[in-house]
Order: sequence, then C-alpha cells, then structure tokens
Amino acid sequence: MNVSIVYYSMYGHIYRMAEAVKEGAGSVSGANVRICRVPETLPEDVLKKMDALKQQKAQAHVPVCKLEDLTSADAIIFGTPTRFGNMCGQMRQFLDSTGGLWSKGALVGKVGSVFTSSATQHGGQESTILSFHFTLLHQGMIIVGLPYTFAGQMRIDEVTGSSPYGASTIAGEDGKRMPSENELDAARFQGKHVAEIATKLMR
Repeated sequence: MNVSIVYYSMYGHIYRMAEAVKEGAGSVSGANVRICRVPETLPEDVLKKMDALKQQKAQAHVPVCKLEDLTSADAIIFGTPTRFGNMCGQMRQFLDSTGGLWSKGALVGKVGSVFTSSATQHGGQESTILSFHFTLLHQGMIIVGLPYTFAGQMRIDEVTGSSPYGASTIAGEDGKRMPSENELDAARFQGKHVAEIATKLMR
C-alpha cells in the first residue's frame, strides 16, 4: 500500500509536520511511504528577501513531486501553509497541473487528506483544509480527516492547532514557533489513520 505525502513549506513548519505524518503512516504494516515537495514558484532572490532561502535549501534533499507520485499512490496526504485562508500558490499551481489526471479519473477512489499551518490561532487553518477538499472531491478522492479519537485536538491547557478536518500547527506572527509535541502527535495520528483507512479499502 503506497502513501504519498505531498507538501510545500517555506519556513519549515509544514516540512516538520510532514515528517511526523510520515512517521505515523510508516507505522502501519505494509505501508510504503514517500514524501515529496511541490515545485517552488518564487525566484531565489525573492526567497532571500523573505528570509526563506535557508529553509528551502534545508529541504533540497526532498524530491520534487511528479504526477506519478499521485497516480502510484493509494493514499495522498497534502500539506500546505495557509495563505489568506486558503492553500499557498505553489500548491495551487501544482494541483492545477493535474487536469490530465482528472480527465482520466486517475485519482478516483484514492484516499486524500490535508494538514496545514498558519501564523495565528485563528488564521484560517480550518478554511484552508476545507477549501482544499474541493479539489480532492473534484478528483473523486475519498476524504479522511483527523477524528476526535485524537483527543489532543480538544486540549485547552495550551495553544495548539488541529481540528477534525486535519492536523495543523501555529507558526506565530514571526514564524519562530515550531510545531509543538501535541501538534506533531496530531500529524502522526493523521498519517497512521489515513494509512489504516487505505489498507482497509484495498481489502
């Protein structure tokens, strides 16, 4: 059973969450998990001005996604930061390149799931995941979220991301807050849950 984790991360928050998702999915017997990043659309000089070049180079070892990473997967878990309550432009552009897959029904019946990040606690995490689901539904995918059996999403003793729609992390206005252990646990749980669902569907 193949799981592809497809993500974009400018400052490393989603990348760290993607690694945790991979841990969770990889814990399921028979799961073959691959992680890849969508192509960058910003030029290097712009990334440098945004103080993002260092993080981009730190992810250079992660292969860039190809459409084959979608078609060969039984489950696809997408990770994107929030941009004005929606997915980032890099992810949108990659998804817009999948029209050929849509016309063939190549992703119909595959499991799809989404995780995200935002700068603030109410910065659009839920709207980002829910609006991402539109694309998955148009592709005919089966959407899986983060069930309440992950009780960490109900914590009120600390600031934390995550909801029934998917795992998430709060980066802070300056981007210096990296995912907490509870948020990483949510990502691991989601990865495992998606892999388990995909395995059941294949039986």
